[in-house]
Amino acid sequence: QVRLIESGGGLVQAGESLRLSCAAAGRTSSTFARGWFRQALGKERKLVAEILWGDGFTEYEASVKGRCTISRDIAKNTMDLYLNNLTPEDTAVYYCAATGSDSKYVYWGQGTQVTVSS
Repeated sequence: QVRLIESGGGLVQAGESLRLSCAAAGRTSSTFARGWFRQALGKERKLVAEILWGDGFTEYEASVKGRCTISRDIAKNTMDLYLNNLTPEDTAVYYCAATGSDSKYVYWGQGTQVTVSS
């Protein structure tokens, strides 16, 4: 079993930056990828960014590309998401997630609320 615990989030002003962190525990040695998803009120959960745990390859959703960085610390088994130039459209619950040995996301954190005020 894998446990994911997010930290960060809260209320921020438009134009500011945000850092979210995700700490993993348990049987994480076979994780293929980890990512950050977000779900705005009344909308589907969507992938924001992901990182392949082995080689660090990253991918970003179009709306955050250029103002978002996902990173990992293998030694600490943590993952961070930096999101800059926030807008109210970034308001959502952000979830840390991890795959098993394939590319399917099966482990989820409890979520952390990010609210961007204009």
